[in-house]
Amino acid sequence: MTFQRARSEEQREIRRRAILDTAAAMLDEMPVTEVSLNELSRRVGLAKSNVLRYFESREAVLLELLSRFLREWLAALAGELAAGVDPRLPATERAGLLTGILSRSLADRPVLCGLFGAQGGVLEQNVSVEAVTRHKRESLEILDAATTLIREHVPELGDGARAYCLQVLVLAGALSAALPPPAGVLAAYEADPSLAVLHTDLHDALHVAVTMTTLGALPRP
Repeated sequence: MTFQRARSEEQREIRRRAILDTAAAMLDEMPVTEVSLNELSRRVGLAKSNVLRYFESREAVLLELLSRFLREWLAALAGELAAGVDPRLPATERAGLLTGILSRSLADRPVLCGLFGAQGGVLEQNVSVEAVTRHKRESLEILDAATTLIREHVPELGDGARAYCLQVLVLAGALSAALPPPAGVLAAYEADPSLAVLHTDLHDALHVAVTMTTLGALPRP
């Protein structure tokens, strides 16, 4: 991909989208920590200095992608919950369905989970106060939308729904950092079957973690 000099707002927006789309494609191939500005520039067909005209750093690109992926996930989740949670069921059954849908939906998006897990330790380390402020404001909007969505299906969560949504995302980010395990760990499990009890995948681990979080968030009878 090569670009001529962007002379209009429309051309600049096309270039921004190309940078973001290229970074998203890279995340399908490699973990967050391996996405470099040099390789991003090479793939998008721009000099590194030109990429920095649109985003102040590699981390700024990834923060914007995180917001994009969160919004896409939330839009998909709305449909999944509408189709999968019967409002006529008792609260505990609806909460169980919510748990299953949330854990599966997040496990199917390992890139989103990886970005969320890297947010504090990586993505927010090389960006300006203005960029962080903009991202945090957008994150709050997304969190509020998620809270509204979850309360539509399990209103019993009440005022705790916002903390519940945030906790689920934190769990997804933390678990994605360890799963799937590296080759050396898999080899250890194979060499010593007694260790295999520790082996799990992201979906199963999320299901257990989200189940425990849901049970803790529901009000006691």
